[in-house]
Amino acid sequence: MQAQEGAAALVMEQPVVDTGAMTVEAASGDALLPVLLPNVGGEAVVDGAEAARADEVRGLLAAIRRLEGIVEEETVALATGKKIDFDDFSARKSRSMLEFVRLMRARMHLGSEVEITEEIQRLREKLERNRSILEMHYDAVREVATIIVKAIREADSDGTYTGRSAQDGK
Repeated sequence: MQAQEGAAALVMEQPVVDTGAMTVEAASGDALLPVLLPNVGGEAVVDGAEAARADEVRGLLAAIRRLEGIVEEETVALATGKKIDFDDFSARKSRSMLEFVRLMRARMHLGSEVEITEEIQRLREKLERNRSILEMHYDAVREVATIIVKAIREADSDGTYTGRSAQDGK
């Protein structure tokens, strides 16, 4: 408590300095400095930390947007009926997802950033749409494969080895 009172007394006793009347010699270090100067070194540290955090946010957002782009590209190709290389898309999505997961693990403290949360929500929606279209294509492929297998079995069989009930349609 006494230290705080002493510090307050020092602040009140400091003379008011007219910075406009300062000479070059006084500015170089001979003059008394006012007590309430900003801590330039402290601001640089804060600015540096903020800049580092901003870089982390930008990096994570870039990874999320790359993944979104790949997913959206595949979704559009599937929806429009373009011929696509599923292996290529799978590899690209896997690499991008790995990058995203690694960045998220390393920067878990960024999970509360509003912009990142919004981007992750958009990514989730695009992934859900992509999953739905992929599932539809998978179901169509399965149906076509079933028809082909059935046609091959019927073509290979002349009915010699099938039971009487199969020939009668039972």
